[in-house]
Amino acid sequence: MYTASPDRYDRPEGFYRRCGKSGIMLPAISLGLWKNFGHEADFKESLDMLHYAFDNGIVHFDLANNYGTPYGSAEENFGRALQESLGKYRDELFISTKAGYDMWPGVYGNWGSRKYLISSLDQSLHRMRLDYVDLFYSHRYDPNTPLDETLQALVDIVRSGKALYVGISRWPHEAFRYALDYLDARNVPCLTYQGRINMLDHAPIEEGILQTCIDRGVGFVSFSPLAQGLLTERYLSGIPEDSRMRNSINLKESVLTPEMLRHLLTLNEEACSKGMKLSQMALKWVLEQQGVTSVIVGVSRLSQLKENLEWIVG
Repeated sequence: MYTASPDRYDRPEGFYRRCGKSGIMLPAISLGLWKNFGHEADFKESLDMLHYAFDNGIVHFDLANNYGTPYGSAEENFGRALQESLGKYRDELFISTKAGYDMWPGVYGNWGSRKYLISSLDQSLHRMRLDYVDLFYSHRYDPNTPLDETLQALVDIVRSGKALYVGISRWPHEAFRYALDYLDARNVPCLTYQGRINMLDHAPIEEGILQTCIDRGVGFVSFSPLAQGLLTERYLSGIPEDSRMRNSINLKESVLTPEMLRHLLTLNEEACSKGMKLSQMALKWVLEQQGVTSVIVGVSRLSQLKENLEWIVG
């Protein structure tokens, strides 16, 4: 029987960060379950990573309806983990999920309609065996559905008690500003914006999204802080056969140009000069950006999670 570490909240000052102007505190490092937590993974290894994360102060677990292989299996396995061990700590956990990308066949299983968002959340709650999630995101901007329809669905989801907070993920800046006004006017403020910021991709900074989060009191949660593994030592000596670049459509080999490799080697030298690993320096860089609340790390092995946490928790 799993019992959480009694020292799980003995974290360094600043490990928990206020999410915008809300009452929510999020850990600097959050655990994402996009890859390696579905039925394609060994459940015992996934459970070990979830336990290690919680034992080391990570209380935020980030999911989406279509995470895992097959779709939905990451939520199913997380629900199993709650049933077997973590459920007794439910009130200590901050669980987020999303809907917006392809999930089931037909015209109602994608994008941002009211029908899709509410149906998807109902399915997510069933898979995770939960009555509510702490945070529900619109996972992507839908150019063909009226914004008011998508946003009113988020409002009604909170009012129904199926989610405590709502967030916006990967929306363009203008639509995000509209969303903030719409949600504020209905007393269901946007808790977080989820976007990609890392040492190779500064788009939310350059587009002004991060500054809007600061100005409006919205938290910012960064996914892909390690650029899907580019900002680690993984590719400094070539492309390993078991790597994501070899086995996933999400990270193409064409990204690793000679110029990119030289840049990564330079960054690695900088990290070594600071007594850090490249991945650790990359996480630190994101967390140093004003307005960033938390970074979501995705791991395939327990050793990777330990490395991601080592520099910040000691």
